[in-house]
Amino acid sequence: MAKSETVIRDLCELADVQINGTRPWDMQVHDQRLYDRILRDSSLGLGEAYMEGWWDCESLDGFICRVLKARLDEKIQNNARLVFQVLRAKLFNRQSSARAFEVGEKHYDLGNDLYTAMLDKRLNYTCAYWKDALNLDEAQEAKLELVCKKICIQPGMRILELGCGWGSFAKYAAEKYNASILGVTVSREQVALGMELCRGLPVELRLQDYREVSGTYDAVVSIGVMEHVGCKNYADYMQVVDRCLKPDGIAFVHTIGSNISLTTGEPWSDKYIFPNGMLPSIAQLSKVMEGRFVMEDWHNFGPYYDQTLMAWHANFEKAWPELKKNYDDRFYRMWRYYLLSSAGGFRSRSNQLWQIVFTRQGTPQPDCRVS
Repeated sequence: MAKSETVIRDLCELADVQINGTRPWDMQVHDQRLYDRILRDSSLGLGEAYMEGWWDCESLDGFICRVLKARLDEKIQNNARLVFQVLRAKLFNRQSSARAFEVGEKHYDLGNDLYTAMLDKRLNYTCAYWKDALNLDEAQEAKLELVCKKICIQPGMRILELGCGWGSFAKYAAEKYNASILGVTVSREQVALGMELCRGLPVELRLQDYREVSGTYDAVVSIGVMEHVGCKNYADYMQVVDRCLKPDGIAFVHTIGSNISLTTGEPWSDKYIFPNGMLPSIAQLSKVMEGRFVMEDWHNFGPYYDQTLMAWHANFEKAWPELKKNYDDRFYRMWRYYLLSSAGGFRSRSNQLWQIVFTRQGTPQPDCRVS
């Protein structure tokens, strides 16, 4: 047995994972080069090897959950690659205005057929709220209602949405509460379909970087954009909110969060799924809010993202016989790895999902906080 295989087997035992074992979360190895690749390229190598068919796992989400709970990701790191990533993050602003549209082109513009098949009927591409919901459609609508309640929405309110997706929140707020919404996104496909879905409503969706928005609004909302802002730009984001929020307005952020402060994204996800993505920490967000805003409510329902991702995966698998006309087998394995490894990440509590409500100093505390 090669030394690299012995190392990987021993590490997997720490996570209660067996190589070629019989349990759903055990790794089935098809190519012996896998062990060297994992030790050399860590999480990037693990994900790429799965895409190339070097290994399989019946319960990929269960495997990733166990690996992260045992913190094996910290035990297998290629120091040279890690140093390069950290250095690159220090030297360059990978989420600059010039690069803002890259994630839209590479991820959100993949194809509305994919997202229509995978998501709920309202096309929400963020964590659902499953507290009293029986299915994905109910859970996503409950999330939208939760957001509306947290910003004390009233008829006629003017709301700015930074990162509007296909207009799911804008459409809901306009239809149910007669609010007027301006939403911006970096995806042409989202604007095209979103404006079609919101036709006849007081909704405008623009292809625009959040840094370029102007005007004043009763509420400024972002549901799933902070993951693309980057640590060098968190202060810039808060300046935009400060500039666009009325003196007595309410700001709201819905974001995936990290337990630790990071300056780089996860290597595999950065390369294949969300280019230039980065998860914020509590410390990073609180630092840029300090002295500018009052944090009114910080709500964590990260475990609901596990349920959401598993529902998306079930929809994706069900739709694959039709989707494979437009996407190849490598894409199938990549997308499956993305959804199930993300579910495992939330199940292990490595990642969180936060909803944050904040106002300006001196503003009366809103009475619409919901937990």
